[in-house]
Amino acid sequence: MFVDFHTHGKLAKYLPFSVEYTYWLFNEAKNSGLDAICLTEHFNTKQFDEVYAFIASEGTPSHDAYIFNGLKIFPGMETDIAEGGHVLSIGPMDAIRELNKRLEPYKEKGRFLPAAQLFNLFSEYPVLIGAGHPFREGGHIPELPSELLCQLDFIDLNGKDIAHNRERTEALSYDFGKKLGKPVVAGSDTHQAVQYGCIRTDFESDFDTFEQLKKEMDAGRYSISVHPEAAFKVKTAALLKRSLKEIHALGGDYLSVLLKQSGESPAVQAVKKAV
Repeated sequence: MFVDFHTHGKLAKYLPFSVEYTYWLFNEAKNSGLDAICLTEHFNTKQFDEVYAFIASEGTPSHDAYIFNGLKIFPGMETDIAEGGHVLSIGPMDAIRELNKRLEPYKEKGRFLPAAQLFNLFSEYPVLIGAGHPFREGGHIPELPSELLCQLDFIDLNGKDIAHNRERTEALSYDFGKKLGKPVVAGSDTHQAVQYGCIRTDFESDFDTFEQLKKEMDAGRYSISVHPEAAFKVKTAALLKRSLKEIHALGGDYLSVLLKQSGESPAVQAVKKAV
């Protein structure tokens, strides 16, 4: 089972939620060879709850996952901490949505929760906690106190960072995981479909619950695959993302440009039919 632990459902945090764009992302994720993704949308993205309400209402429930055209979506979130850095959380839909509502007062830069308070909040819910791209510039997760780091469930081997410097990212991430005794799993960190598949976690078995996910992850019954053209995929995705955002900024319809028509794309029609 091929899983991407770190993905986003929108092109950018400040852009309006688009059902069509999200359908397109999910279809492309499946076409890239993925069986499941953790949708770890930024906690302060515009219309966060609408994104997850859409997943819950339109996806076919399968225990903790929601299925779109054969692709399993596991709910999650990416949260900034005051110290600098991002913390991933994955868990049941109700837990993720309630956590996001409770974080409402802390969504602006300068008001982010310190890690200790965030981890304390997470402890009230059945979520798994991950260190998101812990060695990216500006992040300070590795410097957190050991009593906080021991609460992590996994380390994010991040596709974007792998593309920029694979040797450094792998060395630091695996050493960090070994030091803490925590599994290192792979996430693309994509906002744009071209980036899917740059890196993935290959589990030996299939599952659709977080209990099973944690069991397989902790047992190390998986491997990580890095695409031979990961750097090209990430660079291309970044270029396309910037271009689509510029189209939006200039008043254009980036969806029409992306999908080559103003109406519903064939990909979206196919996904809706499957759902």
